Amino acid sequence: MHHHGGRVVAAAAELGCAVDEVLDLSASLNPFAPDVGAIVQRAARRSVAYPDDTAAVAAMATALGEPVERVVLTNGASEAIAVLAGMHPIGDVAEPEFSQYRRHLSDVRPGAPRWRSNPSAPLGRLASDEDQAFVWDESFHALATGRWSRGESATWRIASLTKTWRCPGVRIGYVIAPTPDDARHFRTRLPEWSVSALACAVVEQLAAESRLTEWAELIASARARLVAELAHRGLAVRDTDANWVLIDDAAWLVEPLYRRRVLVRELTDYGLPGTVRVAVATDDDTDRLLSALDGAVSSCAR
Repeated sequence: MHHHGGRVVAAAAELGCAVDEVLDLSASLNPFAPDVGAIVQRAARRSVAYPDDTAAVAAMATALGEPVERVVLTNGASEAIAVLAGMHPIGDVAEPEFSQYRRHLSDVRPGAPRWRSNPSAPLGRLASDEDQAFVWDESFHALATGRWSRGESATWRIASLTKTWRCPGVRIGYVIAPTPDDARHFRTRLPEWSVSALACAVVEQLAAESRLTEWAELIASARARLVAELAHRGLAVRDTDANWVLIDDAAWLVEPLYRRRVLVRELTDYGLPGTVRVAVATDDDTDRLLSALDGAVSSCAR
C-alpha cells in the first residue's frame, strides 16, 4: 500500500479539532513560503474559464533559466512521474527511495536508466557532482540549495512546486525535458487541462518572486536548531541537507505526538522501520513540537 504524509484533514476529524489546530510535520513543506491561499482567492474568478497555462509556463521557464519549449507544467510531481514512467517504463531505483518511482515503473532492474531524488528522499542527502541519473527528481532541491536545479540539460528533471510554495492542495509541478521534442511528446500524454487555472495563477505570481536563497538559509538555520534540540533530549537524530531531519528508533513517539495534534512520519514504507521523519518548521512551530515531544516522553516514561 502507498502511504504519504500530510493527512491533516483526516487527523483533525479523528482528533475532533479544526484543521489549523493540527501541526503537520509529516509532510516536508517550505515553512517560510508566502500565502498561496491569498493568491488563490484573488484568482477565484479564473475558475469559470478553462485553464490556459501559456503565461504560467513562460514565467516558470524564465525563473528556471530554461527554454520555454522544454518546460511543461504538471498536476504536481506525481503526475510528472506517472507520465514519464509511461514513456520510459524500465528504470533502476536504488532503495531507500521515493516510492512513486517503483510504483509507476513497469520494470525496475539494476543497470536500467536511473531514477533518483536530489536531495534523496528519505535520507535527505544531496547528490555529488559525479552522480548521474536519467531522471532527477528535484522537488526539494530549491529548499536545500537555493537553486531551482543542478542544471543537467541532457536529463529529465522533475519537481514539485507543492513543496517549495507549501500548497499541496493546489497541485503544481513541472518537467524540464532534455529537448523540445521530448517536451512535446510528454505534453501529448497529459490529460487535457491537467493544471488548473488557480494553479496557473500561483505560478504566474510566485515563479519570479520566490526567494530561494533566503528560504534555503532560513531552513538550514531552523534545521540546525531542531537537530540540536532533539540531540539534547537524547534522541538519535540524523541531520540532512533537506528541510527535514530523521530520528532513528523513534516509532514509539508517533502516537503520543499524534494525540497532542502533532503529525510526524514513520518511514517503514521507505524500508526504514522505526525511523521517523520530522519536517523543519518555523521557530513557533518548533517550540510547539518540542513541548509536545517533552510531554510525550514524560507520558511514556510513566
